[in-house]
Amino acid sequence: MAFGTAEDPGRSITPHLDAVDYPATREELVESAEDGDAPVTIINVLKCLPRTEYASKEDVQRDLAEASRRAASGNLPDDDGARRDRSNIGRDLVEGAPDGQSRHP
Repeated sequence: MAFGTAEDPGRSITPHLDAVDYPATREELVESAEDGDAPVTIINVLKCLPRTEYASKEDVQRDLAEASRRAASGNLPDDDGARRDRSNIGRDLVEGAPDGQSRHP
């Protein structure tokens, strides 16, 4: 995912942040990207931003690495808008499984 200005504009989030009036909510950032025909990968990264409101474009750019990590790990909001903690799925399947019904990775 390209975050800067020297990358392929089709893969860059930056132009989609320019079209927003700040302060802006995460939802407004997503709507602006959707209106600008951003690829699904960019929209998903914006949905994974950690804060709900941003005062400036620079604030959004500071959180893009965390949002990208969340999007890559599948930490997208569910249909009800809630985010589920998926960080310990493997451990929980092994430690919480009945005797003889788990496979340790």
